Amino acid sequence: MKAWRIEAAGAPPRLVDTDRPAPRPGEVLIRVAACGLNFADLLMIRGTYQDMPPPPFTLGMEIAGTVEAHGDGVETPALGTRVAVFAGHGGLAEFATVEAARCIPLPDAMPFAEAAGFLIAHGTSHLALTRRARLKAGERLLVLGAGGGVGLTAVELGAAMGAEVIAVARGADKLAAAREAGARHLVDARKADLRAEVKALGGADVVYDAVGGGMFTEAFRATNPEGRILVIGFASGETPQIPANHLLVKNVDVIGFYWGGYMRFGAAALTGSLAELMEMYQAGRIRPRIGASLPLARADEGLAMLRDRSVAGKVVVTVPA
Repeated sequence: MKAWRIEAAGAPPRLVDTDRPAPRPGEVLIRVAACGLNFADLLMIRGTYQDMPPPPFTLGMEIAGTVEAHGDGVETPALGTRVAVFAGHGGLAEFATVEAARCIPLPDAMPFAEAAGFLIAHGTSHLALTRRARLKAGERLLVLGAGGGVGLTAVELGAAMGAEVIAVARGADKLAAAREAGARHLVDARKADLRAEVKALGGADVVYDAVGGGMFTEAFRATNPEGRILVIGFASGETPQIPANHLLVKNVDVIGFYWGGYMRFGAAALTGSLAELMEMYQAGRIRPRIGASLPLARADEGLAMLRDRSVAGKVVVTVPA
């Protein structure tokens, strides 16, 4: 089969011919139809991700496809079932083996490309906003990096939860996508005085930060007393330093969030969140926004789009049958 492999730490991924994997006990073999790309894939390429396998390994955390074979002891999902799964790695290939228990059956109406861009982005925003930030209707939600695949889901879900959403993104196209997703206020990160603009709107009750760097600092200064700041990631490449004395003075909570960690310590919370999201999808309340779709042979171009932050929405790689 074809697969995008990392052969050594820090080495660029290469499309290679490799053996098709066989499912071990408790696993299923997936014929991959689509794979969602994530910022974490870039960190894995650099060798800096906090939860990565030792090389050699195949990239691709987020998979949608069809169950092709069972390992020992597995009866479900049945052969032929359409599923999505957060695998951690292995998805940028024609076939992948995953734990059977992680597979989520897909609604018949959900295309594979949408399913491959759904779990991590929507799952991250939903669990972060509901469980960790405790976002309430009527609160003001500030979303940094609102034009990206994850940020757009925070805008969409925040609006669906009744929040007044302020979307911060770079350029007209990304801001337009944020407005379409439900943002009430738009701030161009390239031009604006972020602190001043957010303060003029009444300040932020909850901040969703997937960017870090200087934007975190400005958002922190625009956060209202008893506000909550969700630390989702550092797309800027800069991890901000948080002055504890300022937390004390402002009575602000800074909340760390890593969606994948719930696989280990809070699986029930994660599966419950995904079940609610699937219900919202089937009811037409939310929709994955695919910014670019590329074939497997061009996955490196998709990774470059992520690196350059040139796409509004999710980047998905499709795999021909």
